[in-house]
Amino acid sequence: MAATPSPPPAPPKPTWDPGQPEGPFPWLRPTIRIRLTLLYGGMFLIAGILLLSIIYLLAAQALREGNALPFKIVGGQKVEVSSSTCPGVGIDQSIEQFNAAIGQCILDQRKHALDDLLSRSLMALMGLSVIAFAFGYAMAGRVLSPLGKITRTARRVVGSDLTRRIELDGPDDELKELADTFDEMLDRLERAFTAQQRFVANASHELRTPLAINRTLLEVHLSDPGAPVELQQLGKTLLATNERSEQLVEGLLLLARSENQIVERKPVDLAEVASRAIDQARGEALAKGVEIRGERALAVVQGNGVLLERIALNLVQNAVRYNVPEGGWVEVTTEVQHGQAVLLVSNTGPVVPAYEVDNLFEPFRRLRTERTGSDKGVGLGLSIARSVARAHGGRILATPREGGGLVMRVTLPL
Repeated sequence: MAATPSPPPAPPKPTWDPGQPEGPFPWLRPTIRIRLTLLYGGMFLIAGILLLSIIYLLAAQALREGNALPFKIVGGQKVEVSSSTCPGVGIDQSIEQFNAAIGQCILDQRKHALDDLLSRSLMALMGLSVIAFAFGYAMAGRVLSPLGKITRTARRVVGSDLTRRIELDGPDDELKELADTFDEMLDRLERAFTAQQRFVANASHELRTPLAINRTLLEVHLSDPGAPVELQQLGKTLLATNERSEQLVEGLLLLARSENQIVERKPVDLAEVASRAIDQARGEALAKGVEIRGERALAVVQGNGVLLERIALNLVQNAVRYNVPEGGWVEVTTEVQHGQAVLLVSNTGPVVPAYEVDNLFEPFRRLRTERTGSDKGVGLGLSIARSVARAHGGRILATPREGGGLVMRVTLPL
């Protein structure tokens, strides 16, 4: 029976939720809601300024058309007038002086009325603008709330629970059409993930079993002391080929599984992981005359210890196997830099052109060759290391080392 496939792992948490802005200054983030608010409020402000300008110009024009004095004193005796609003009007004035003072007072009153109209209108416009911006922000949030639901559902769905659906209610508008399309895409993704998991589980069973049987039969025949030398030599060759096929199958299955995110995460010390990898590769390093050195500081990350050990082992083994014939070394260090755990593997070796570095991470690719064709491995080590690093939310970079060899840098979030 094939193993029961486990649910797809969960991705890292996105950094933004439409309904709840994050960060110390959420208002500075140019979200759609903020842009819609600025659009609504800005349109209202522009319309209010235009309306205020038109009212002001019409009022000024109406006052200018009535610029003539409503009355004029042409004669008389003992005319005594006093006014608290027209300081230019006095008791001992001639008729001409009095008429001029009255005209200037009327002009001042008209200017004061226009200024008062403008100031009061501006204050009213500011108050209404604040209300308009607040109302626009609330309405934008209400209009965009379906997008928040889509985002939250997508956050829970992608890689963790493909059975969830948005099932957005409401009018048959563009947002509902988007949600329905997303639900249809989730249906297809669920079927694809289920088929992939079933295939990996079946392949794991169907491929491992015959290879294990072949290995057992070959080992039984090789244990026969009476077997001819030619048969023993052939058996050793077939056993090596079978072992290589087992490594290839294990590598392919691990590569397929590590492309997803990690569900169960536990504290893992990269220094301990690197030390275990070094212990496993030390025998091969001694046989090739390669020195393994380096200081490993505490660097604890959240992840899968087995997969992280696979990264370290693949990098160390590659550094040992692709080294110089004599006097080679491999330096393995771990540390914490800028809030990230760093695993650094440097080695001597042949000169690697910078343009060929990216090809090393492709499956079955090696330096200056397209396919594997030696006893140094199956050509999946760096591909597995990269996919495992990505599954942990990290990355791996390779840099040619001056004088030959490579510097492999793995960074993982703490």
